[in-house]
Amino acid sequence: MPREIKVVSDNAALNRVAAQEFQNAAQSAIADHGRFSVALSGGNTPRNIYSLLAQEYKSSLPWNKIHIFFGDERSVPPDHPDSNFRMANDALLSHVVIPPENVHRIRAELDPEAAAKDYESQLREFFRPANDAWPRFDLIMLGLGEDGHTASLFPGSTALVDTSRWVTSTWVQRMKTYRITLTYPVLNHAAEVEFLVSGAGKAQVLRDVLQPQEGMAFPAQRVKPENGRLLWLVDQDAANLIRVET
Repeated sequence: MPREIKVVSDNAALNRVAAQEFQNAAQSAIADHGRFSVALSGGNTPRNIYSLLAQEYKSSLPWNKIHIFFGDERSVPPDHPDSNFRMANDALLSHVVIPPENVHRIRAELDPEAAAKDYESQLREFFRPANDAWPRFDLIMLGLGEDGHTASLFPGSTALVDTSRWVTSTWVQRMKTYRITLTYPVLNHAAEVEFLVSGAGKAQVLRDVLQPQEGMAFPAQRVKPENGRLLWLVDQDAANLIRVET
């Protein structure tokens, strides 16, 4: 399935469109198989999307049928300011009526390797795929770093070559810290993957990722759902350097 690139006017429009995409994916999944599994992204861009979902979709979405997961996590406790879980909880989860058992966080207060194994166990218990197949998320939301990373798949990290596990821990040299992340096979078996990119600061890397020159390689380029939708949702500031076919 070819990638889709949707350019919207500004960050506010990106928030609205992303929230609508969340609702559409949730309604479709629940109608098809009774529940919606979504892996949330960390970083700055999704925060306002989550706040909008909490404000305007609090009543219109069946939160009791929505299961929240995380694409990656920093190696910090859940109440730490850097925690992706804390950000999502503050912006969204604490404002909607969602059963506690529907929120599946990465227990990043553990040793990184133990946290990765624990989260993979959580995923296996939830998805229970036949014949040891890969899990199939209904939606995975991702961001794009200025170095071309996504989730915690950073340039040069061991996570880039881990194709046997669902979740892995990885040392990020630039930040001198561990991260826990979903692996490429999990990302690429999702029903839908949505990249969210906002701001002029991402224009260069977005162009390099979507329209690479010879010899360029970025982790985000390897996210290619095998049997699913790949949507790049970007605002005009981020899209200034790319050519979008109409």
